[in-house]
Amino acid sequence: MNRRLLVLSVSVVSIVVFTIFAFLLRPATEPVPQAGQEAGAGAPTAATLVRFHSPVIGRFDAPVTVVEFFDPSCEGCRAFYPYVKQILSKYPSDVRVVMRYVLFHKGSEETVRMLEAARRQGLFEPVLEAILEAQPDWHDDPTVTAAWRAAVGAGLDETRARAEMHDAAISALIKADEADVNAVGIKGTPTFFVNGARLVKLSPQDLSSAIEYAMQTRKE
Repeated sequence: MNRRLLVLSVSVVSIVVFTIFAFLLRPATEPVPQAGQEAGAGAPTAATLVRFHSPVIGRFDAPVTVVEFFDPSCEGCRAFYPYVKQILSKYPSDVRVVMRYVLFHKGSEETVRMLEAARRQGLFEPVLEAILEAQPDWHDDPTVTAAWRAAVGAGLDETRARAEMHDAAISALIKADEADVNAVGIKGTPTFFVNGARLVKLSPQDLSSAIEYAMQTRKE
């Protein structure tokens, strides 16, 4: 082997060795959580957050999507609802709320079926507001008698609703939401996601700030 070939071979080996060591000793990198996203939480996919069957309040094509995992029998959900309405009123063209059902209480499934029956009658929001207002009278009541009374007061055709609320499509929707609740790891309600980022601190101000951040980053 002549001297030139020897030098070239040593150079190639050195480069290979350097590259291997550089790879092995590279600093660990971790994704940077988005603002408001819970550190260490598994990132849900878009599909597990938004389903085509889910009720949507606000413009369907709004650029900011708030997903609320919601139990109609949850007192916290009732307490948050006025703030959700304020946000929708403040940003009527920019924010939509996708409702995902969670069944943590007695009577939750009955009221979810009632809400879906109301949606078929074009009365989702009026019935939702009515049963939330009346929630102290039916909370954890398996028969949700007071919720039915409130829904009828909001215009629900009870006979038609009771005839439709147990059909296969509504049962499939409930089962699909239950699967996503487990997949995302929902342990309490309400739980909010703003454009896919989970709200860490549950307060109206944090929800509002997360939405404003989403709107700001969208414009940048």
